[in-house]
Amino acid sequence: MSNKLKLRGHMKAFMSWPLILCALLVVLNILVYITDVKAGIVVSVGILIYIGIAVVVLRCHKPFVVNDLIAFANQYDTLEKRILEELALPYAIMDMNGRLIWSNKVFAELTGKDQFYRKNISSIFPDVTPDKLPSAGKKEISEISTQVGDRIYRLSMQRVSMGEVIANSELFEKVDKSPDLIAMYMYDDTELTEYIQKNEDNKLVVALAYLDNYEEALESVEDVRRSLLIALIDRKITKYFSNFDGLVKKLEKDKYFLIMRQSSLETLKEQRFHILDEVKTVNIGNEMAITLSIGIGLNAANYLQNYEYSRIAIEMALGRGGDQVVIKNGNNITYYGGKTQQVEKTTRVKARVKAQALKEFMSTKERVVVMGHKITDVDALGAAIGIYRAGRTLGKTVNIVVNDPTTSIRPLMAGYMNNPDYEPSMFVNSAQAKELVDNNTVVVVVDTNKPSYTECQDLLYMTKTVVVLDHHRRGSEVIENAVLSYVEPYASSACEMVAEILQYFSDDLRIRNMEADCLYAGIMIDTNNFTTRAGVRTFEAAAFLRRSGADVTRVRKLLRDNLESYKARAEAVRTASIYRNYFAIARCPSEGVDSPTVVGAQAANELLNIAGVKASFVLTQYNDEVYISARAIDEINVQVMMEKMGGGGHMNIAGAQVKASPDEVERMLKEIIDQEYQEENVK
Repeated sequence: MSNKLKLRGHMKAFMSWPLILCALLVVLNILVYITDVKAGIVVSVGILIYIGIAVVVLRCHKPFVVNDLIAFANQYDTLEKRILEELALPYAIMDMNGRLIWSNKVFAELTGKDQFYRKNISSIFPDVTPDKLPSAGKKEISEISTQVGDRIYRLSMQRVSMGEVIANSELFEKVDKSPDLIAMYMYDDTELTEYIQKNEDNKLVVALAYLDNYEEALESVEDVRRSLLIALIDRKITKYFSNFDGLVKKLEKDKYFLIMRQSSLETLKEQRFHILDEVKTVNIGNEMAITLSIGIGLNAANYLQNYEYSRIAIEMALGRGGDQVVIKNGNNITYYGGKTQQVEKTTRVKARVKAQALKEFMSTKERVVVMGHKITDVDALGAAIGIYRAGRTLGKTVNIVVNDPTTSIRPLMAGYMNNPDYEPSMFVNSAQAKELVDNNTVVVVVDTNKPSYTECQDLLYMTKTVVVLDHHRRGSEVIENAVLSYVEPYASSACEMVAEILQYFSDDLRIRNMEADCLYAGIMIDTNNFTTRAGVRTFEAAAFLRRSGADVTRVRKLLRDNLESYKARAEAVRTASIYRNYFAIARCPSEGVDSPTVVGAQAANELLNIAGVKASFVLTQYNDEVYISARAIDEINVQVMMEKMGGGGHMNIAGAQVKASPDEVERMLKEIIDQEYQEENVK
């Protein structure tokens, strides 16, 4: 066999060098002949003898050289396999489906499987699912982290082509498509992971803590005991955070600056910040319990940015009603607490200040454009009518943006259309509003503070003067370019807020009967006839509107339902099911109903009248979306639940819009109920 093998390349040149040298000797022999013929003959004889010996030696020793090369190659291949098999790095080979073909000794010892274990890799590492394997035709490395015992390993998987090996093999015929294998290496990242985790745990977290109702609580305590109440609160807060290696510095009488490690924050998350409940237990005769709000910022580029995050978070916590923790982690915002209804403010100073600010903004512009949320309801329309009257009092042109009037607001709008006392352009759609808005326009948003929920979001960016008036709690999505933002979650409705503003707007402002009816209707709808979220200021606003000419009988006629809407609401109540003993879930039919979302909200209110129901959820499919109307009495916080579905609202009144099927939305809702049920232990 060795005689049939032919060398090539450098080895062939090396073995042929004696013959190549013969050519040089022949040239030298010619030169000798030229000098001396006899000497040339002698040299020729010597060259012939040399050539003969070289040929004999080359032919005789070539097989031995080839055999030695083959033996070395065989030994080298064996050594290479032995090195791979005894490699300290765990190594395995799989097919493209993840079935193991071979592994080295270290891999077998680590996994407890034989080197020729033939089952799928997922039977050893459940984390390695088929979608995590390298896909065919791509050369990128796929990596995944997994745990084996108390060690953490990084599995690195790479596709290896077998086309060249098969092409050079005599065992297989030529194939069109090259078969591939997967080579997997295991790297021990335990120490690296531990160091990374320690680094994360030791990051500093900045927080701001504010006492929500400091002044109000002190007023309910005797003067001699006020210092004791303050001392007890300070001690409670300082001791609590000191137990978690936190540093507390009092900035003002009701404000604290906090610094803690990120690992401490994780512990507080697990305990769900029970400091919120502990502060409420401080009682030395005060009629009002103290509530605490905390804003936390972390994972920013620097400490100054972390502080800015905490400031944004505390503003959001206060804007949502207080008694809660808001964590701003980059662009992600998480909420904890918020289970207490915000105490209604007895002073109207804020309303007066906001009214004067609104008047100043309107006075400097030529036009006022008002819009509410999509699918404008009675509260949004009533608030817009109130702003309309304020703008007209200043002699400004006012337009209200309403795209698709629902049956609930058409009776209210009918009184203004074709009415000589009102301009024909009083109501406009989004396209018409875009042509009107410029930098000399004030855009007033009522009954929502989310830009995506407005009737025409583009209007917010077409002028520099944007005003927001809303009574819903703030979420992660807010109108950021507002020059004036009046968001009060304690208010029952946007109409209540606007009614208060109108009282301080101008001395010569006179509300007409029709306009007072709209504002009164908005309060009635959002308070469910003054039974939900109706406070002292709600009735004061209603009394002001009554004095301005609002008539309860006229409002009742305007708010009456048609027969189809009444049947749809009754059907939703009839088909409702009770989940986990306390949660009513129903679906409202939308076919043949002009305003199915309004009917769904009414059905949710109706379900709360059933004994034992603590929260109701009505799902309405409309315009390729499912609208959820959530209602509760006092024990359940439906706002937190709706925020998890992308919505929001108040503790007792909330909603969401989800682009999914009703079955999918109901499944999501039940999962959230399960989670809240376990966390709150609803009984």
